[in-house]
Amino acid sequence: MLLLILRQERPVMALVLSIVFSVVIFTFLMGKIASIIDVMEELTQRAQINYFFFGTLLKILGVAYLGEFAISICQDAGEQAVAKKVEFASKIIIAVLALPILVAILESLMELLPG
Repeated sequence: MLLLILRQERPVMALVLSIVFSVVIFTFLMGKIASIIDVMEELTQRAQINYFFFGTLLKILGVAYLGEFAISICQDAGEQAVAKKVEFASKIIIAVLALPILVAILESLMELLPG
């Protein structure tokens, strides 16, 4: 409600408040995210899964979340074109990060296939 009033009267102040609020929430959730990562890391070790895959998955999730965060900030600022470019860049980075996992999957499949 406060943001709606501020957005009409002082759009720059509304944007700054929106960014600060987002950063506060993000900072608050970092502890929760760390707990999830710790549990997943323990499960990865117990299942004897290569840590490389887990680390890559975490990087991909991080890029996705940070990309979405940046996109939201751009949209709040009314910069739809910049938001689209950030979205595209995030997708490209995720594809590049996922490439080693895709290669490993394809190599495993090729080992299973006869011939």
